[in-house]
Amino acid sequence: MASISATLPSPLLLTQRKSNLTSIQKLPFSLTRGTNDLSPLSLTRNPSSISLMVKASGESSDSSTDLDVVSTIQNVWDKSEDRLGLIGLGFAGIVALWASLNLITAIDKLPVISSGFELVGILFSTWFTYRYLLFKPDRQELSKIVKKSVADILGQ
Repeated sequence: MASISATLPSPLLLTQRKSNLTSIQKLPFSLTRGTNDLSPLSLTRNPSSISLMVKASGESSDSSTDLDVVSTIQNVWDKSEDRLGLIGLGFAGIVALWASLNLITAIDKLPVISSGFELVGILFSTWFTYRYLLFKPDRQELSKIVKKSVADILGQ
């Protein structure tokens, strides 16, 4: 659950101006006078200010995807017969990521080569967008290619 706390001076909160925020859904909130912490029963510290506390409720979609990833990793670990091989593969992946980041950093320091790679990247991105993303039949073709590649990698 997320919460937001703001302290506003009294004149800003108590003006008689009309609000332009009539289309925003009304959410539950609590007003307390002069508190700096989030407890509703705290003592007044500054009577000239008003604190507004808003708490969000409900579940986030990010937490469900995180749980899916964790459960998938747990399933792979539980079903594996060669756990030492999985540990070695994970270590090799981390080393490969570290080496590639260092290689990219070294290439980026070279003055002409980094500009050339940037131009190649822009040209390839433009070609890829035109070839696979611009029209619906091409997007469907890309989807089939990706699904076939995933099936080949997973051995299905």
